Amino acid sequence: MKATHFFAVAVLFAVPAFAEAVWAPAEIQPGTYTIDTKETLVRYSTIHMGFTEFWGTFAGATGTLEIDPKHIEAAKLSVKVPIAQVETTNRELDHQLFSDEFFDGETYPSMKFVSTKVVRTGPKTAEVVGDLSLHGITRPVMLEVSFVGAGPNAFTKVPTIGFKATGTVKRSDFGVGKYVPVVSDETSITISAAFEKK
Repeated sequence: MKATHFFAVAVLFAVPAFAEAVWAPAEIQPGTYTIDTKETLVRYSTIHMGFTEFWGTFAGATGTLEIDPKHIEAAKLSVKVPIAQVETTNRELDHQLFSDEFFDGETYPSMKFVSTKVVRTGPKTAEVVGDLSLHGITRPVMLEVSFVGAGPNAFTKVPTIGFKATGTVKRSDFGVGKYVPVVSDETSITISAAFEKK
């Protein structure tokens, strides 16, 4: 059997079992989870010259989440993202963003977010406040977090939780204000994150 056919058959058999294994938020197993780096992405966007929205991404995130669905306010999150992973549709711009004109990745090789407060706002949502350290500056940031899904990974069987988080920062607050206001100071952040149970 060709590999592509085998994969297709495997997926067909996995779908029913996967559908049955999806957990509601209250069914999440309490404990410590680590970021699934391959399935996690940080995206940011700015407004370019007031005309268009321009996106960039950071891959390679690592970190941990301590969570108990019965005590969501006690959850703890710590995430580190390598600056060298910054990527846009423009390779020349990627190098410029890594340089000391913007993120200065040689001096500050990563950014880090550590939660300080979690407030449940709905059955599947929460506000997560934490300290964002970027470019040698640490400031509080608030993220709106939505639960996407949880359950055993269909292929590895490892308990996994998925979230989406959004927030807004002013990049000049972190010393990355080049070309403001031609490129907007306000920067939107969207994070898609998967966590696997240790």
